[in-house]
Amino acid sequence: MLELKNVSFKVNDDGKEKTIVDDVSLNIDDGKFIVITGPNGSGKSTLAKLIMGIEKPTSGKILFNGEDITDKSISERANLGISFAFQQPVRFKGIYVLDLMRIAAKKELTVSQACEYLSAVGLCAKEYINREISSSLSGGELKRIEIASVLARSTQLSVFDEPEAGIDLWSFQNLIGVFEKMQKNIKGTILIISHQERILGIADEIVLLADGKVKKHGTKDEILPEILKNTDKNLCSKFHEGGLN
Repeated sequence: MLELKNVSFKVNDDGKEKTIVDDVSLNIDDGKFIVITGPNGSGKSTLAKLIMGIEKPTSGKILFNGEDITDKSISERANLGISFAFQQPVRFKGIYVLDLMRIAAKKELTVSQACEYLSAVGLCAKEYINREISSSLSGGELKRIEIASVLARSTQLSVFDEPEAGIDLWSFQNLIGVFEKMQKNIKGTILIISHQERILGIADEIVLLADGKVKKHGTKDEILPEILKNTDKNLCSKFHEGGLN
């Protein structure tokens, strides 16, 4: 279980203190498919980075399986069973796709096994398995390779920050199927930052953020209809193109 207890994150903006995440408390149960959504600037991506340890809370605590991980590093959290896929994947010059997959999986993946993960995200495995993680790859290709690496890890908690970013329509449709299979096969918790209706539609629970605060948290059946009705324009009017209207 992942627990956030009164987590806040503040930054200094031109001499003024700005609150990005404001006193967020959440309980994320094991085996759930959770989507955190909200308008641009609501603190979604920052919250994901706090969970992974990329950023440290200004106040509050983060617990994983009852253990306080607030001050643990990214690698320590990864060793505990937390995976993270960036909104903008990192390029690793000199590292090849197969190497990255094996590093992520923490085991000696066969070429065949690595190819299965790449195929699952819509990549022709033979064309990519020996490619370098460099500028020769597009943002969309990098995103799919990173998602394949998270699949290979099969951790207890997998966090994806806007996995649809830079993904073409065909690959996005395929991505939905990947997440559905992942939920069934890994039996771990999937936590996705997204505003895409299709991703919201396969969630067990939805967390709605605005102004750094949790405005609503409940089942998909409780939260999604309200979002779709767009009853609160302050929460729903700034979704990216291709998201909710």
